[in-house]
Amino acid sequence: MPIEAIVPRRLYRQVADQLRQLFDSGEYAAGDRLPTERELAERMGISRPTIREALIALEVEGRVRIRVGSGIYVTEPPRSAPPPSAGEGPFELLRAREFIEGAIAEEAAQHVKAEHIRILDRVLGRMDRQRHPTRTTISLDREFHKGVAAILGNAVLVRVVGDLFDQRMNPYFERLSSYFEDRTTWQAALEEHRAVRDALAAHDPGGAKAAMRHHLRLSQERFSRNFGEGAAVAETAGKKEPPIFHTG
Repeated sequence: MPIEAIVPRRLYRQVADQLRQLFDSGEYAAGDRLPTERELAERMGISRPTIREALIALEVEGRVRIRVGSGIYVTEPPRSAPPPSAGEGPFELLRAREFIEGAIAEEAAQHVKAEHIRILDRVLGRMDRQRHPTRTTISLDREFHKGVAAILGNAVLVRVVGDLFDQRMNPYFERLSSYFEDRTTWQAALEEHRAVRDALAAHDPGGAKAAMRHHLRLSQERFSRNFGEGAAVAETAGKKEPPIFHTG
């Protein structure tokens, strides 16, 4: 038997694997409603964002159906499902961007020139004319963040920022966005981009760093809004819940 490389599994994948095992064993049948995100997080001893990433992964695989305002329901296994992703989850990516792009914005504020601000202003103007999140708005969002990195004149940093942004172009991020991105969130994000621009134009390193990190932190919070789990109450009082074990 050949020796195989040991690949560490992301925490959200461990959660998804555990839930999938419960479905396959019959602990939760098709049509059953799962405990709420909050209850799952408490019982498994992990954060709600990790639970959310796992549920989104399972929905993309066709194993659960999320009904906003109602709950999360187990579905019949599809005949052909996409293979589980071993990549980073949406929240992990956003946290990485918050750290990296905050540092880039801080440094950029010390080197920014009038031409850089004009470029960012043109992008912001085009963003302002878009009213709904679409592939066009996502492309403009990417252009703005790369534009901030370009101020430093380092092609590697521009590529890193672009590559990190491009990792949101996957089924998991798209499904998460479909629940929480709308005209209101787009306008909020646009104002956050303007705050970054203003701090850069003022040559304020601390302000630019804070504005960029604030923007990406709020992005995480927008994706963490409640699915409407207040309606997801137990259908049968006193029913013994199937076991859900703590992740390692």
